[in-house]
Amino acid sequence: MSHEGIRISSQEERSRETPSERPLPRIAITPDKVRVLITEGKGLEIDWADGHRSTWGFAWLRNACPCATCNDERNQQGRKIGQPKAKPADLLPMYTPPAKPASAHAVGRYALQFNWLDGHTAGIYSWDFLRRNCQCAECKFAAGETTGTPN
Repeated sequence: MSHEGIRISSQEERSRETPSERPLPRIAITPDKVRVLITEGKGLEIDWADGHRSTWGFAWLRNACPCATCNDERNQQGRKIGQPKAKPADLLPMYTPPAKPASAHAVGRYALQFNWLDGHTAGIYSWDFLRRNCQCAECKFAAGETTGTPN
């Protein structure tokens, strides 16, 4: 019997973990309903088993691609997940079509993968990644990305 993947940690080690490193409860990362609104060009909507509802626009999803290439590029440019690339100050900027997937499909029971119209297909968006990067006002407020009171 293999013990690979089993990690025993002390109370002290668990207390040092940041909230982003702590595992989310299973109910928080189990989708009840997933809607990919390709025809409408809107984005992704997920109703989670714990009653929470998340939505993401396609532009945010493309800029948040979790593949290794996109992660490295974001880190080198100092961008946050979902933050668009800086546009060069050209005299005549080139038109770039809005981000939109050609298709999307489930990856096992744990993720979603988009085939983007720009040819990129490497990103696998796990339920955990999507829930941790929820773009609703309540979650953005809890993460300290906005001020005031959540709606």
